[in-house]
Amino acid sequence: MSLADRLASRTLELIDVPSESRNEDALAALVLDVLRDAGARNAGDTCVLAGATSRGERPLVLLAGHLDTVPAQENRPGRRDGDAVHGLGAADMKGAVAVMIELALSGLGERAGVDVGYVFFGREELPVVDSALSPLLEREPGLRSADAVVVMEPTANEIHAGCLGNINATWTFPGTSGHSARPWLADNAIHRAAAGIDALAEVPYEPHDFDGLRFTQVVSVTRIEGGIAGNVIPDTATAHVNLRYAPGTSAEEAERLLRGWCEPYGAIVVDSNAPSAPVATGNALVQRLIAAGDLAVAPKQAWTPVAEFAAAGVDAVNFGPGDPRYAHTRDEQVAVAALVRSYETLERFACG
Repeated sequence: MSLADRLASRTLELIDVPSESRNEDALAALVLDVLRDAGARNAGDTCVLAGATSRGERPLVLLAGHLDTVPAQENRPGRRDGDAVHGLGAADMKGAVAVMIELALSGLGERAGVDVGYVFFGREELPVVDSALSPLLEREPGLRSADAVVVMEPTANEIHAGCLGNINATWTFPGTSGHSARPWLADNAIHRAAAGIDALAEVPYEPHDFDGLRFTQVVSVTRIEGGIAGNVIPDTATAHVNLRYAPGTSAEEAERLLRGWCEPYGAIVVDSNAPSAPVATGNALVQRLIAAGDLAVAPKQAWTPVAEFAAAGVDAVNFGPGDPRYAHTRDEQVAVAALVRSYETLERFACG
């Protein structure tokens, strides 16, 4: 079977195993079974490790990928249609996991000039406080000795360096309930919410240059709830607020910014705050990866687990075959040629 067919077949196999966040056990078991002869071991809590997992005499490079997906949108089982594999998680990131598995099965570590480890983990699609990766890095100190990590998030085979920080918060607007026929006797919480949301919508997108790359800080309301009946003035309304902040802005500073925008209108409770990650393109191994594939370099205008590795003191970049425009979509897909290019680039990098 050709490399292209192997990668496509493996991607389909992974897609067809349900693994929405918090339900990754079956997929973790499959990965463990497939890679058992490659020295895979159960690292607990939906995590599987294979290859080298601590630094020896040679540099250690980790390839990292998450097993979970967002909820299905009638896009499982998967299918191969011409030059692409379609299905839940194809782009984010079962195509990348397929590349990792096939590299491990090829015996890459035996012929490489670096030691290569493989890190599979769950719950990446949930807030960072629920991630399985950070606890794994705590209980597996050898992983923190890595010289570089390639997080195989969808990047269309570019290097996406750094990542935005990510705050999720609940914004609550108080009011006083009353009859909708006499609204002057009440205080409409939804109207208060409208004023606050309108003000937040006026906060401009803010570019931030960091280590030669331009990130954009943005804040958005992504959900709103309020009201109990068509004839009742609501006494409370809530909104979900999402702030994406650039490298160079601390988690504390980002929270202060959000409070300054929101608290004049209602109470803000920060539900999660995932820090940003620095740009790691100065790392010699990252430079070697860029050269191996003549790869374009762009900022990661999103949050990814590179931030968890950065918090553990390890340089990490994003590089994977999935195209970000297909991530989380109903017609999620990954090009077979992109799978092959990712595999061959990583092979040249490791063996160069």
